[in-house]
Amino acid sequence: MTKLSALTFLFGLWVAASLAQETTAPPSSPTESSSVISTPSPNDILSPSPTPTATATAAARSIPLRFVPPPMDGTISLGIWDSNDKLVRVLHREAKIDSFTVEENSLSTTWDGKNDGGEDLPAGKYRARGYLIGKLKIDDLGKVASVPEGATDRISVKLITNPLVTDTRATMEIGIGSDTKGSFLKTTDGLPLATINDALNLTRTTIEKNGEKAADVWAEAGSEVEHLRVSNIDKMMAFDCGFFQLK
Repeated sequence: MTKLSALTFLFGLWVAASLAQETTAPPSSPTESSSVISTPSPNDILSPSPTPTATATAAARSIPLRFVPPPMDGTISLGIWDSNDKLVRVLHREAKIDSFTVEENSLSTTWDGKNDGGEDLPAGKYRARGYLIGKLKIDDLGKVASVPEGATDRISVKLITNPLVTDTRATMEIGIGSDTKGSFLKTTDGLPLATINDALNLTRTTIEKNGEKAADVWAEAGSEVEHLRVSNIDKMMAFDCGFFQLK
C-alpha cells in the first residue's frame, strides 16, 4: 500500500466513526428536557404549618403570671387552682429562681391553660399561688419494725410571714405523699413542696411532728419501713399571684 493509499484509508475510518457517533447519540430535544419531573425527597416535604386560628387560640390562652419572690433562699412550687379552689395544675415543682424570667421587680412565668394531663381547661376564673421552701435537712434513721400509732398523713406547720404580702396564712397543714420520684412534702390539696427521698415502689407514707422545726417520716415499701427525719420544716413562706380570667 502506497503512502497516499494509507492516508485515504485512515480518513475513511475517521469519517465512519464520526457518522456512527452522530447516529447513536442524538441531542435531546427541548421538548424532552422540559418533560422531566423531579420527585421531592422526604427531607423536602415539610409538615403543614399550624393554622392561624390554632396559633391565635394558643396565644390567647397563654396567661402571664408575675409575682414578687419571697425574700428567702430556696426552691419554688407554684400551682393553679380553679374557682372551686381545686388544684388543677402543678406549674412548677421545686423550681430554682433561674427557672423563671427575671424582670425588673418580679419573676414571671406563663400558663398555657391546660391541666396536668395536657387537656384544655374551660374558660373561667383561676388563681395562682405558691410556696418558697428553704433548704431542708434529711436524716436517714434506718429501718424500723413498724410505724408508730401517732403517725398520720398530715401535720400542721407555722409558716414564715411573708413581709410583702398581708393575706397569707400564718399556719397551714402539709401532707406527705409519694409518686414515681419518691416521697415528698405537699400541700393537703396536692401541690408538691419538697422531696424527702427517692425511694421507689412505696406503698404508704406517714408523718409525725417532732417539735416545731422537724418531723419524722416513715416510708413503707412492702414489709420494709424506712424512718427519716426532716428538719427546717419551719422554713416555708407563701406567696400569691392573684386571680385571673382564662378565655
